[in-house]
Amino acid sequence: MLAPPWDAVRLTLHVLAATVWVGGQLTLAALVPVLRRHDPDLPRVAAAAFARVAWPAYGVLVATGIWNVVAVEPGADRGYQVVLGLKVAVVAASGLTAWAHARARTTTGLAVYGALTGLTAMSAVLLGVLLAG
Repeated sequence: MLAPPWDAVRLTLHVLAATVWVGGQLTLAALVPVLRRHDPDLPRVAAAAFARVAWPAYGVLVATGIWNVVAVEPGADRGYQVVLGLKVAVVAASGLTAWAHARARTTTGLAVYGALTGLTAMSAVLLGVLLAG
């Protein structure tokens, strides 16, 4: 059976925004060593360009995530509620660590916050897949 039209729109927007937020982070992380070899400041320039699409995508993720929660049938089982709560926490952590990463000025800060951002973003994807299953 096909999903109702608004469900399809909501889920499509959510997946597209996650593709930008998570996939963009992974892509940029893979490119940083190459960019750095060409110009030590180039990763910062690329990150600023990425931020112009990443933060709006994060906003879409949060908005469609709220829409997803509202669309859940009342009375979801306890396991679903626990996974949902964990997902909300890691999405918040992903945004906070990305914000800290963007403001970090040391290589240690960039590395730690970058790793935490990637880990929380990928965890949110995993939890989202669990919720959809």
